[in-house]
Amino acid sequence: MDGGIVMDVTVWALVPVVCMVVTATAAVLIVVAAVKGTPSRDRARILEAVAEVVRAVRGRR
Repeated sequence: MDGGIVMDVTVWALVPVVCMVVTATAAVLIVVAAVKGTPSRDRARILEAVAEVVRAVRGRR
């Protein structure tokens, strides 16, 4: 056996995990960039907007 089936299963298992990690990392970086230097009264609105964008990217909107 050349290990092709094992590789396919590994890829099918890792691709969703990698996508989730990339999405989470991007969300954190966006929040950090958006919140830096922002007055506290505007932070909640920014976090809501970022959450909406993340939901849209993930396909829940």
